[in-house]
This record gives sequence, structure tokens and C-alpha cells, in this order.
Amino acid sequence: MLMTIDVGNTNTVIGVFDRYDELVLSMRIQTNASRMSDEYVVLFMDYLKFNGFERKDISAVLISSVVPPVTEQIRTAARHLFGVDCMVVGPGIKTGLNIRIDDPATLGADMCCAGVAAKAYYELPCIVVDLGTASKVLALNEKGDFLGGIISVGVEMAFSALSKGTAALPLITGGNVEHAIGTNTVDSMRSGVIIGMAAMTDGFIERFEQEIGDVKTVIATGGYSPLVMPYCRSSIVYDADLILKGMLAIYKKNALK
Repeated sequence: MLMTIDVGNTNTVIGVFDRYDELVLSMRIQTNASRMSDEYVVLFMDYLKFNGFERKDISAVLISSVVPPVTEQIRTAARHLFGVDCMVVGPGIKTGLNIRIDDPATLGADMCCAGVAAKAYYELPCIVVDLGTASKVLALNEKGDFLGGIISVGVEMAFSALSKGTAALPLITGGNVEHAIGTNTVDSMRSGVIIGMAAMTDGFIERFEQEIGDVKTVIATGGYSPLVMPYCRSSIVYDADLILKGMLAIYKKNALK
């Protein structure tokens, strides 16, 4: 089986695919740059054991990471626990994705995996909305070429900035928004961030469509998408496992020759 590990700035998502390419396990943990390799060994062993698997069941590990110190700790843990050298998404890895940005080597691993999955599983042209620590909107044309996109602040980042940058606003988290017009401080902040994020997403979808033509699919992924999507007016498909699916596709391009 293949273990895929998507290391983001806030959360790390661990998935396990069986030999039929079915995602049989999925777990989300907090990304911690201070966690040592031995801690990952224990975490992986407990995760597998709890779900009825053994370490010998894992034959390969693929990492997509935007936090380099965590990458090295996981690689060390995988060598010790599974006896494998991890494949890491980055330069030198075949993706099958034509990356048409100014410097393809600078594309984040998560954005690359999202693009690969969108090309493999959805009708093109398409737009990918990834709402995580940062908010990203990406575009692929009818050939599946990765055209680029936007990067903006994420939901929790926006809440934190409001609190830290002002003297009186509290630090709050996301929640339901009953009305766009808030009648108290907390509701006004939630509306500003969550409905604001939804309006931004709708706006970029509209502008991307003007640039790339008739968009067939808009896909959302990332931990904050379920919070924001209900307030979007665009037609959007939610795929929580989009990046893991992209990692599976990348692994097959590189390992199955």
C-alpha cells in the first residue's frame, strides 16, 4: 500500500491507498515543525494499528510538503519504520503537468498535486479553489496546462490579522454567518472574513472564466472550504481528497514504469 503525506503549514493530511487505488485511511493532524522523527514513528504505528494494518503493509511513501524541516523528519521516520526511501514531490519528479508559470520550479508541491488531480479526474478547463492556511485559486486550460492563479490570506490568517492589528477587536474563529450585515462585533468580523472570502472566490472564478473561456468544472478543496463554500454563488464541486488523489497519480507516473 501507498502512504501519502501532505504537509501543509497548518495541518498534515495522511492517506493510505490500497492496491486498487482506493483511499482506505485518512487522518489529519496539526503540523508541528518541532516534532521529531521518533514521534512520527510512534504516530504512524499507532495510526496503522488502530485501523487494523501493520507497518509491513506499507510498501511506499510519497510526501508533498511546504514545510522542509517536517519533510526530513518524516523521511527519517519512514526509513526506520517501513524500510523505504520516500518519494518527494518536487524538481525531478514526473507529474505529467505542463506548468506554464514564469518559473515552474517555484510552484508549491500542494498546488502541483491539486493541478495533477484536477487534470486526471475532472473535465477541463477547470478552476481549483484551495482554502487552507492560504487561499489559492488555480486555473487549468482545456489541454490541462497549469496556467497559474492567485494566492491570498486564509480564513484563520484573516481573523488573526484583525485581532493583532487592532486594539479592540477580539481573536475569534469561524462559524455560521446568519446575515451579511453584522449587528455586533463578532458577527461583523465573521461576515467580513467568511462572506468576504466567498465573494473573493466568486470574483476570481468569474475573472478566470473571462481569461480562459468556458470553464467546465470548479473544484474546492482545503480545510476551510466547507466553511466558505455555502456562501459562494458559483457552482463548485467539493473534493476533500483532491491533493491526495494528485499524489497517487504522481506516484504511479514515477514508480510504475
